[in-house]
Amino acid sequence: MRQIEIQILNETEIIDAERAMLAAARLTQRGHKIRCMEDFLKLYDKDIDPDLVASLCKLPHVTLQKFGVINVMVIGLSRRALAQLTRHQNEVKFMAGSLQYSNYAERQNYVIPPGLDEDSEATMEILYDCASRAYDHLIALGCSPDQAGYVMPQGFRTSLLISATPYQWKHMIGQRVCRRNTPEVRYIMLKIWQEFAALAPELFESTGPSCYWGCGCEEGKLCCGRAFTARSLELEELLNENKTDTV
Repeated sequence: MRQIEIQILNETEIIDAERAMLAAARLTQRGHKIRCMEDFLKLYDKDIDPDLVASLCKLPHVTLQKFGVINVMVIGLSRRALAQLTRHQNEVKFMAGSLQYSNYAERQNYVIPPGLDEDSEATMEILYDCASRAYDHLIALGCSPDQAGYVMPQGFRTSLLISATPYQWKHMIGQRVCRRNTPEVRYIMLKIWQEFAALAPELFESTGPSCYWGCGCEEGKLCCGRAFTARSLELEELLNENKTDTV
């Protein structure tokens, strides 16, 4: 997990999303006072009230949390994690490194699954070395990156750009920090949540799995049996459990 990097690409958009949220809420109650654009801009340009942002996030009117798009770049995740994260499609857009157009000959890097010894030659041979040699060999034979890409394993590291509204980010985080997910996916979403909370604590205050808020587990019989505690503790636990890996 230590090789995975995360960066919010448009931090100012979070502030704009909060401002738009407040303006939208005020618009519904003060429409009779808006006679021209100047009247609306006075509402829009008001100082951001953190307490009001927190209160609006608790309302069932989730549209208020959809006036803004936050872009996050993730570097070094596995294609397995990519496949899991890109299942979210509602108000979310993705763009990833392509096996069709990019030539990865002799430039391959892989995730070592948690719990496996990265220094074990047998581990690397079974997991990746054969795939690496096969890919390089196919490229050397004149195959296109698209053709050679079929031998790439799920552990191949890639990059992923995620674009979503604040509401959908909160939805994805709530689902993906749950222990029913793989450690890698949980780590990615916990780190993104950490970044969001530092920049906009009120906007992302009501974030996390249902068990974190005392609402019980939504997984039913598949429940892990351990309620989510705190973001920092969960991150520390993940890293301590996987000290020997380089996921």
